[in-house]
Amino acid sequence: MFQLDFYGTLVAASLVLLLGRGLVARVGFLRAYNIPEPVAGGLVVALALLALRGLEVEVRFDTSLQTPLMLAFFATIGLSADFASLKKGGRVVGIFLLAVVGLLVVQNAMGIGLAKALGLDPLMGLLTGSITLAGGHGTGAAWGTVFSEKYGLASASELAMASATFGLVLGGLIGGPVARLLIKRVQAPGCLEAEKPRVPKGFEQPNKERSITPFSFIETLALIAVSLLAGTLLNGQLHDSAFELPTFVCVLFVGVVLRNGLSALGLYQVFEREVSVLGNVSLSLFLAIALMSLKLWDLASLALPIFIVLAAQTLVMALFAIFVTFRIMGSHYDAAVLAAGHCGFGLGATPTAIANMQAVTQRYGPSQIAFLVVPMVGAFFIDIINVIVIKLYLALPFFAAA
Repeated sequence: MFQLDFYGTLVAASLVLLLGRGLVARVGFLRAYNIPEPVAGGLVVALALLALRGLEVEVRFDTSLQTPLMLAFFATIGLSADFASLKKGGRVVGIFLLAVVGLLVVQNAMGIGLAKALGLDPLMGLLTGSITLAGGHGTGAAWGTVFSEKYGLASASELAMASATFGLVLGGLIGGPVARLLIKRVQAPGCLEAEKPRVPKGFEQPNKERSITPFSFIETLALIAVSLLAGTLLNGQLHDSAFELPTFVCVLFVGVVLRNGLSALGLYQVFEREVSVLGNVSLSLFLAIALMSLKLWDLASLALPIFIVLAAQTLVMALFAIFVTFRIMGSHYDAAVLAAGHCGFGLGATPTAIANMQAVTQRYGPSQIAFLVVPMVGAFFIDIINVIVIKLYLALPFFAAA
């Protein structure tokens, strides 16, 4: 077994990003279907490690940097959100929330229905529904413990981790193809050129060059650090209370308060280009570490019936994005980008959603509303709504009798 330390893992993650960029630039299929660069490079490395494991060689990474990078990314999302922009997205956020709630309900109904049809415990169906797909590894781990201790479901935590891993992989793979299919129906390439030109936001076109100065870099880094510290402290205060929220939501909230508070007081204007640079670096490195350290052999441990359920969930996600999300969001270019983002956090996580949308907007053009709506819903609302939906399903008679 080879254990890479902190520095070795950072080098590996950087090489994964370079590999991903090279693959997307040279492989037409990846470029045509808008596969995010971290996903392309990370999956190739994960598959290589799976092959090495077959030769009884295992490589492990130091993932201690993964959580700080994720939190830093959400801090930059918060620092990029000004109240004036949030007001513009109010109605769109509400409509997109309806799509999100609809998917959560459908995912759990599909999981439970298929589990019962395949002779499995309905709890397994719920665990392969919105708990691990929309909720990700963190939510899956929490509910896996509950299902094991309260309901006596054997190997619930292992099933949760494997399902969340499956979702993370597929969430990064289907968003681009779904968007490509939808964009064929709308006027996307060059459609913005006919209108008055608009400078795209940093998260919309991550490869756009931006001016950086040492002093502005330090200022922005300080804002991110304050968001991380204050958000972590806030999360500690809310722990085990009725208002408990995931750490990344607290960090994002602090970022929003900092951005708008300093601006309202006339003390400081956030340098958005700098925020976007640091945010995109954090996002890319986080995804690279997350994907290259995937234990794909956990997916091999899934029994065939569970694999069938998860494959069906992936198909449902794609169809839902095409026939529901795209249509209720307006059936235009922005709706196509939103559909790609929905695939990302509907199966995986918010960072995956952002990566999906970046892959699309980098090729077809910016979508300001998508990069306003998806981070808000994916960070602030999805976990809260998901808990409510899960508890409503657990109140069903056949769960209550368990």
